[in-house]
Amino acid sequence: MFFIEAKRIIVVIFGSLLLAISLNFFLINANVYASGFSGAAQLVSSILKDHFDISVSTGILLLLFNIPVFILGWFKVGRGFTIYSIVSVLFATLFLELLPVLSLSDDIILNAVFGGVIVGVGVGLSLKLGASTGGMDIVAMVLSRLQDKPIGTYFLLLNGVIIVLAGFLYEPENALYTMIALYVTTAVIDMLHTRHEKVTAMIITRKADELQKAIHDKMVRGITILPAKGAYSKEDKNMMYLVITRYELYDLEKIIKEVDPKAFTNVVQTVGIFGFFRKDGENVQKAVPK
Repeated sequence: MFFIEAKRIIVVIFGSLLLAISLNFFLINANVYASGFSGAAQLVSSILKDHFDISVSTGILLLLFNIPVFILGWFKVGRGFTIYSIVSVLFATLFLELLPVLSLSDDIILNAVFGGVIVGVGVGLSLKLGASTGGMDIVAMVLSRLQDKPIGTYFLLLNGVIIVLAGFLYEPENALYTMIALYVTTAVIDMLHTRHEKVTAMIITRKADELQKAIHDKMVRGITILPAKGAYSKEDKNMMYLVITRYELYDLEKIIKEVDPKAFTNVVQTVGIFGFFRKDGENVQKAVPK
């Protein structure tokens, strides 16, 4: 358990470092904007400096923008997820303040592409382990849970305002290059995260009742329990059969390790499902038929 949580925190901090590298080394000097609240903080920082001669760093603005979103995440996404988001934003602010702002290339397209990839890797890895980099991650996660669609789609939609403002306040080319960066970020996030994809887990265990209770304490998914028998040991066991989202796979793995470390689990890609599959926000009673 401690190892799993430590791994999450390390990945979250690493994601924060990647975000700071993307902004300070690629995007800020190129006037290309990142996704989410990072891009919003970057844009507001530019506006304050260029139009009002007020210097406020991107890192400080990022922290301020995230405060109301932390409240939303605490109630709508989960306390653990939000705590990791807070850690992420605090370290992102720290890294943004410590790392110098410089240009590794004068080519705007290279800055947009590499900046977008680095941000996407940081966000995608964090989401894959059930954590977050804060800000738009939480807003997009809430929408993704309600509609069961790729989280990257919501990143693209919610970032539209950044693209429009970048083109309106600066050169139209800035909006086009920002679109490239956002598209690359979106593609990388969906490649790593893939929350909307379904997988089928088949668990051979001697502790079916304990596992069933632990799983249903964490998630609302239908489980079929079948009798099974070891061919070599001749021991009577059970096979638990359930379909989950790939995002829930991390939680399922943690539950199995805690309840029955000796269980054998086979996870396979699910091409399609027919029938009811609960989306977050739907009636729980419908999801668990009696």
